[in-house]
Amino acid sequence: MSLNFRFAVVSDLHIGLPQTIWDHPNRFHLVEVSIPVLERILEDLEQKALDFLLLPGDLTQHGEPDNHAWLQKRLSQLPFPVYVVPGNHDVPNILPNEHSIGLKEFPYYYRQFGYENPEQLYYTCEVLPGVQLIGLNSNQFDTGGKQVGRLDQQQLIWLEQVLSQCQDKLVLVMVHHNVIEHLPDQANHSLGHRYILENGPILHNILKTAGVNLLFTGHLHVQDIAYQEGVYEITTGSLVSYPHPYRILQLCTDNQGKRWLQIESHRVESVPGWENLPQISREWMSDRSYPFMVKLLTSPPLNLPLPDAQKLAPSLRYFWANIADGDAVFNFPEFPTPVRRYFESFSCHTSDGKPALIDNQTTLLLTKN
Repeated sequence: MSLNFRFAVVSDLHIGLPQTIWDHPNRFHLVEVSIPVLERILEDLEQKALDFLLLPGDLTQHGEPDNHAWLQKRLSQLPFPVYVVPGNHDVPNILPNEHSIGLKEFPYYYRQFGYENPEQLYYTCEVLPGVQLIGLNSNQFDTGGKQVGRLDQQQLIWLEQVLSQCQDKLVLVMVHHNVIEHLPDQANHSLGHRYILENGPILHNILKTAGVNLLFTGHLHVQDIAYQEGVYEITTGSLVSYPHPYRILQLCTDNQGKRWLQIESHRVESVPGWENLPQISREWMSDRSYPFMVKLLTSPPLNLPLPDAQKLAPSLRYFWANIADGDAVFNFPEFPTPVRRYFESFSCHTSDGKPALIDNQTTLLLTKN
């Protein structure tokens, strides 16, 4: 089938109505701009003749009913279909409380946006002829009530059954947590592993076996495209964090029947009251980076003594902002050799050391395994 369509991805909206915003000094998120930035993005997308929009989780600041209700109403006013999945912030508790909805309530807010069966936390639907979307739930709770990123066994069995019926379709998969590593040793690092599915390798193997090429995630708040054994994972930065990005994607079929995905990334440059938004949010993030960088320096694999970490951390003030921006290339010649090599390993390089700037603007060739 010759497929040609356009869609967009906006991730980690963290919508917060003014009366719901939590103000704690170390938060990286500029939740104050969530609604005006979303409105600016939607204004642009409404001019793009989209076929649909994907929102891969963290739709709200912290699962507040008012924020879910506001977003549900706003999405219902759009001229194109929208599909969502829950993020960890959308369902922070398994049961509802005075602040947040419970896990099983999420689909009832978003019945128009994928969840035709609100009794189930995952779904599949044909978004266009020959194009099947699968929305997964990566939010689980252990026996102690702690939230973890994982797909339950029942969902994995269901996924394999769905994929077995989609062999002649292009399949798009959306889930909040990362599946493929976007940072060096992300799955094993004490600061990175919570952003990746505990059973990510199992999901990746299922997708690879079924010939699924495209996976859309959020959670990490960075612009990054990772590739592993036939699967591209496209993770999109947060609407409320630098650089306030969103993606517009065009899938085309050429004369030889090959399918190409063109990816364009856009940024919100200003909203009322925040006329220089990228500069403000970059400084906001960097002002709060020192404790994080000290922890990174004193954690494995570097394990630096605290005094050494405290000396180096100021030089890494913009490190995470540059990661979030995508296509980062780092050079720290003044650092001790092991430290220099570690931080430069976060650069967008191929295995032979050449720049691979594909995180924001690129075209991918899709192939069946």
